[in-house]
Amino acid sequence: MVGHTRTAPVPYSLRHRTYLWLIDIDHPPRLPRLLRPLARFEARDHFAGTAGTLRAGLERLLAAHDVHLDGGRVVMLAHARVLGHVFNPLTLYWCHDAGGAPVCVVAEVHNTYGERHCYVLRTDEEGRALTPKEFYVSPFFPVDGSYRMRLPEPGARLDVTVQLRRGETRPLTATVRGVRRPATPGALLRAALRHPWSTAAVSAGIRRHGIALYLRGLPVHARPRYRSQEGMT
Repeated sequence: MVGHTRTAPVPYSLRHRTYLWLIDIDHPPRLPRLLRPLARFEARDHFAGTAGTLRAGLERLLAAHDVHLDGGRVVMLAHARVLGHVFNPLTLYWCHDAGGAPVCVVAEVHNTYGERHCYVLRTDEEGRALTPKEFYVSPFFPVDGSYRMRLPEPGARLDVTVQLRRGETRPLTATVRGVRRPATPGALLRAALRHPWSTAAVSAGIRRHGIALYLRGLPVHARPRYRSQEGMT
């Protein structure tokens, strides 16, 4: 379940049911041929989109931040490409070193303008981190303030929170919660039938809610020119 709660300048809440994948980036699930159009994981959909593998794209980004995993395990939470389409507002990577100790969490954010930005976070023992906002996401908020994120690595349950902070206000809180299930062919079919073309539904939902907010009178902030961050070219 994905939830957004806005408190300013206009109160507005939404809830959206969907499903996400939690995978080892070096060992993505191997699905029967007939089901592969329902779940593909491609390097072009993440980071700069130019690396040959997800691992290569991640390591290029981390190297620019002087972070080295030495082959350690990385677990990714994301939407898969479904029927040729994918959109991931937020992809999370829990990164470990060769001994299995947590090193960092990467929060990769995509906006609806085709731009991407990654936050490399050193979280505390409870998965919490505070980072300046550096990327234009919603047209109703400028690029200022900070994010307070709570990103514990999922076990049996998923419980992620991202809160925008602007001074003393907390105008937006986003949550992602769910229950972990094995990725069997039957489970994938049921999820695809329950949430048909799930990634297109995410894109359409963002635009639908954006129109609703605009019609309620929210002012629009101009999108600044985005310069790719180091490690994303």
